Amino acid sequence: MSPALLNDSFFESFSDSVLALEAAKTLPPACYTDPQFYAFEKSALFDREWLCVGRVEWVKAPGDYFTSKIVGEPIVVVRTRENEIHAMSAVCQHRAMLVAEGKGNTRGFVCPYHHWVYALNGDLVNAPAMERTCDFDKKTVRLPGLKVEIWLGFIFINFDADAAPLAPRLKPVEQAIDRYDLANAEGLPAMTGAFGWNWKVMFENNNDGYHASKLHRGPLHDFVPSELSTFPDAAPEDAGFLRFNGTLHADASFNPTQKAVLPIFPQLNEEDRGRMTFANVPPTLSLVLTSDVVIYLILRPTGPETMEQDTGVLVAPGAMAEPGFEDRLEMLMTSASKIIAQDMHVDALVQEGLRSRFAPRGRYSWQEGAQGQFNRWLVSRYRDAWAASKAGSPSAATNVAA
Repeated sequence: MSPALLNDSFFESFSDSVLALEAAKTLPPACYTDPQFYAFEKSALFDREWLCVGRVEWVKAPGDYFTSKIVGEPIVVVRTRENEIHAMSAVCQHRAMLVAEGKGNTRGFVCPYHHWVYALNGDLVNAPAMERTCDFDKKTVRLPGLKVEIWLGFIFINFDADAAPLAPRLKPVEQAIDRYDLANAEGLPAMTGAFGWNWKVMFENNNDGYHASKLHRGPLHDFVPSELSTFPDAAPEDAGFLRFNGTLHADASFNPTQKAVLPIFPQLNEEDRGRMTFANVPPTLSLVLTSDVVIYLILRPTGPETMEQDTGVLVAPGAMAEPGFEDRLEMLMTSASKIIAQDMHVDALVQEGLRSRFAPRGRYSWQEGAQGQFNRWLVSRYRDAWAASKAGSPSAATNVAA
């Protein structure tokens, strides 16, 4: 994209993507490929929105921590001695060395470069050989903190210290999946992968009811047909949206038996058990909920055409102690992996197509209702950020929590 294309005309063209679905067009291909648009998008979305970074079970005990990087920012998430979950920059405030890598348990964070020591809450507690430095007071130094909110056991951060709370804007999503009781679900270790496509390609694919009966046609998917997709209303100001997909029988599951093989989430009602639910909290969290397992995807863009993703599994309380759990889970995940492989093959080819001079602004099927909701979520934020940039508003990224 040339610099001249980031102008009023370009952003006005998004109007075609927020029409009623039967009249709407897809977003401009440059939104998925262009470095300048990606830089704009980081400010428009990732500097301002709530970003999922993990699960509370990743930091069970005081001193437990894990690190992550999102839109280039290294962060560390830790449970303090006061049993609070904190998120902070992992960048030492001396010479910018990272104070933590990977995950583990610690009494504090020691910069390996010059051994500045930070408490679990980010306060600087020791800075060797700084006694001759003028006007240096370690009490004024700390790792920059980020806002944290826990939603259904998922940890969210926000770079904007003035961001409104997340949970009130997720009420419709939470009510739809409340009976899964995800805050108390048992979690297995997540797997992390790196991929060569724009984060929106992945997010859209996971929400796309239209492709399921075509791409995934066969015994591992035919019991959840595309024509049984429904899309509850969602407003652009909401923080998430849903897709329901009815199934041909109760407790359908992605495995050769086509039925749930793990313990059912105990609070589910008949309606829950007769469908699969896809719950989305853009720009970073997507959930696939079935009667016996929930798969979650935590997305992290690393560039205009690259991303990382944590893929994790949640099961009902007590399920992991059931006889044969590991074998049953392996059967389920082996089947799911075949479907995921089909999706990833498509994602890679879609990204290739989006680079083409012939890439279209296509039209939607009624079975792509979630794409219309995603577009409305995106475009409202793109427009707000573009208006703010023209007015000279400072980036929210500079406004971090104390």
